[in-house]
Amino acid sequence: MSEQASHSSFIKTPQQLVTIVLLAFVVPIFSIVMLVQLVVNRPHADPAALTPKAVAARIKPVGKVEIGEAGATGGAARTGEEMVKQVCGACHLTGAAGAPKIGDKAAWGPRLKTGLNALIANALKGVTRNGAMVMPPKGGASDASDLEIARAIVYMGNQSGGSLKEPAAPAAKKAEETKK
Repeated sequence: MSEQASHSSFIKTPQQLVTIVLLAFVVPIFSIVMLVQLVVNRPHADPAALTPKAVAARIKPVGKVEIGEAGATGGAARTGEEMVKQVCGACHLTGAAGAPKIGDKAAWGPRLKTGLNALIANALKGVTRNGAMVMPPKGGASDASDLEIARAIVYMGNQSGGSLKEPAAPAAKKAEETKK
């Protein structure tokens, strides 16, 4: 003989019945209200974001290219000290790649004897040693003018025991020539 399992409900008390009936109404209603809120309150674009000024700010170029004369920075030429701090000091303060350190009279002595024009010419065209470039033209500062390079050489040479005279700016040279 087989015994039949009795069917039993998970609702055993009237309180459980009331709770289930209430939840059967409240949960679907709550779900419907939440779906309506989701549809009605969708994120939307800020109207101020579509103004011409806001659009122009978003699509403005990241950078710009200016084509002009090398070293034309729009202001006065940098001093020798500024050039050394910004460019030359990377190698000439540490002695990297065999560069003569600023203040090393023994290393600068033979170079200073060649004269300022020779030093400037080397700096402008770059320095190679054993077929390898050890200093790029203008020390890597392609935006530097010849005057700025000359000022940097004078500054480093004078800090290393030389007595070089800083070259005059092109405007000053023209003024002197017109006086003569």
